[in-house]
Amino acid sequence: MSKAVDIKKLQISTNDKKLLDISFKIIDSTALIGQSGSGKSLTLKSILNLLPSNLDLIFDIKADFELNHTNIGFIPQNPFTSLSPMTKIKKQFFCSENRKKELLSLVGLENFVLERFPSELSGGQLQRVVIAIALTNDIKLLLLDEPTTALDKNSKEVILDLLNDLSKRLDLSILFVTHDINSIKNICKDIVIIKDGLVVETGKTLDILENPKNEYTKELINSTFENKEFRK
Repeated sequence: MSKAVDIKKLQISTNDKKLLDISFKIIDSTALIGQSGSGKSLTLKSILNLLPSNLDLIFDIKADFELNHTNIGFIPQNPFTSLSPMTKIKKQFFCSENRKKELLSLVGLENFVLERFPSELSGGQLQRVVIAIALTNDIKLLLLDEPTTALDKNSKEVILDLLNDLSKRLDLSILFVTHDINSIKNICKDIVIIKDGLVVETGKTLDILENPKNEYTKELINSTFENKEFRK
């Protein structure tokens, strides 16, 4: 069973202006959804300890395991900008040759990929490489920052299936930040909706999609999520 992560309090402010004041739990798989400026990026950066030093932070987070940089994996939005373009894939892993091959196999890639430069791979292949790199350590928590935004429809479906499979096979807790409601239907059991730095609704994914209580949640669900207004 996946480990639980409890964000008891996450407050971020600057110049006496509160930017974020939320609390929620990541149990198994949770989606974090909200329009631009809602606080999704700040949440991810807080967990990854990447917030700018000029922000004031109060962060109380508990987990069923010791949270540190070695057991948190991160999948960024765009695989094309996530890797060094002038470096072969094999040089972008920091592990043994055998481990590299194990990781590639885990994400459905063959060993020849190690000898390629990023420009020689498709978007779907690159995202698989990024996922493999994120799994280098024995991670417990996987953070996903709109991981299919830069992919075509077919690649997107393949990556979503892969992430769903890996989360179960490796017993990972997942926080999935996305603008695409269809991406999380089959992966995330819970949804957290945030607006202007506050949580406005939480619950089981199917329950909220079928019967949202908050007007903002209804607006998000009824939108196509294609408009940049609703993208992070």
